[in-house]
Amino acid sequence: MYGGIVDIEKTDTKTLYKLMINASELELKELSGKLEKYFIEYKASWLRTHFSLIYHSIFDSNDFESLKIFYNDIISKHPILIFESEDFTSLQETALVSILKRDDLNVEEIKIWDYVIKWGIAQNPTLPTNSEQWSKENFEALKTTLQQCLPLIRYFHIPGEDIWKNIKLYKKILEEQLWDDLTQYFMFPNQPVKSLVLPARSISTPYLSSNFISTSALNTKLLMHIRNQQKSVVQVQEKVEPSTEVSGSVENPIVKYNDRDFPPLPSRTRPTPNPLPSRTRPTPNWASGIFLFSTIINKEHVAELSSWIDRKSTTYSLANIPYEFQLIIRGSRDGFNQKTFWNMCHGHSGTIVVAKVAGTDEIVGGYNPLTWNNSIRGARIETKDSFIFSLKNNNNIKNSILSRVVNSCKALYYPADQNIYGPAFGNCEFMLKSNVSDLTQDKLFWRAYNPYNTYYEKSIRTRTTNEAVSILDYEVFKIIEKQIPNCTIWK
Repeated sequence: MYGGIVDIEKTDTKTLYKLMINASELELKELSGKLEKYFIEYKASWLRTHFSLIYHSIFDSNDFESLKIFYNDIISKHPILIFESEDFTSLQETALVSILKRDDLNVEEIKIWDYVIKWGIAQNPTLPTNSEQWSKENFEALKTTLQQCLPLIRYFHIPGEDIWKNIKLYKKILEEQLWDDLTQYFMFPNQPVKSLVLPARSISTPYLSSNFISTSALNTKLLMHIRNQQKSVVQVQEKVEPSTEVSGSVENPIVKYNDRDFPPLPSRTRPTPNPLPSRTRPTPNWASGIFLFSTIINKEHVAELSSWIDRKSTTYSLANIPYEFQLIIRGSRDGFNQKTFWNMCHGHSGTIVVAKVAGTDEIVGGYNPLTWNNSIRGARIETKDSFIFSLKNNNNIKNSILSRVVNSCKALYYPADQNIYGPAFGNCEFMLKSNVSDLTQDKLFWRAYNPYNTYYEKSIRTRTTNEAVSILDYEVFKIIEKQIPNCTIWK
């Protein structure tokens, strides 16, 4: 590599893939670009069978435009290749969720359900093999694992027979209201239901008859011929039969044929295309490379937070961050009700909470190495590894502040009333709270500090007052150790 030569023939495919990712991180554009082209032209089969390995590392990057187009085409037209791939069950949750959000998956909805269940069971290897022998706790474990996926299934577009055969066995992981509505829907289809009814996915792949050749296809072939031979339109005209006329530009050639060249075709009837159903949530534009893993923090913040988690004295470089930040919840996307936090974060361990403060540009938060558990009420939680923080930004906050726990017995507080309190660290030293079930509406977001009664080593705000304020947005990320060394992956 340092000599400017990479022997592709003698290097295994996975090593070449890692080299392409690292070359992109190091901004070796020529090398990463040539490897990207090599993979698409010569390793397409390998790309299809290693979807889970590759998905995140390319789609959250500003590079690899051709690979994004390659995979977007697979996801929309041939999703079965993803679901049937050998490493499907190792797919990250956020990747699976992003696929389930799509309205253009060309696969039956009941099969999507089956694959989701397969994925969820694989994440819980201790579950009994025979689901008929599952306990209530077993179903709860699966329900927690699939809490982000289940709402994205289009239940009301699954035939009743399939509901009975495939879904009834797992009805304990569904909300009771949803199951009641499904039962009602198939008995009285014209009656309204209370559950959200997502639009049907558009499953259609138009094919042209092999005997039909369109004028546009002929034009395309001619254009390709012009480009490949690098000749002008005038030169091409000399090679065309006398009955054919070519005019226009190289980019838009106009081809005219005499009647004797082709039999007359019937006039076309252009059907009015059915509009695609509106999405329930916007899907990031991966093909264009525009995808923000966070609306609050950036990659430099991730490097700093990762260093604090590992208790490093220096900050990781962007190329050596050892963790993925997998988004669990975002207030502006999922809502600011505290109960939503406890429902969506339940069962997740090793998480970072970040919040942006209204009116000050402060970014504050806390790290919880333990599991959020909405069944624990009114309890102090012990850990020696939690910390709270404020992060520098490009405006008026010049330095970050790290404050580690000093009273480990009272590091976190899991409140009795989850309708008022969200995450709480120490003695109100970082806490999300609201009396109106909306964290942005009342000024009850506390970052207080009392030097005589504190559980963390220092205040995370530079202001001298302890007044409560409101927030603009907040996010919770699950911290996951990377599977590919030296490969920065953003969720």
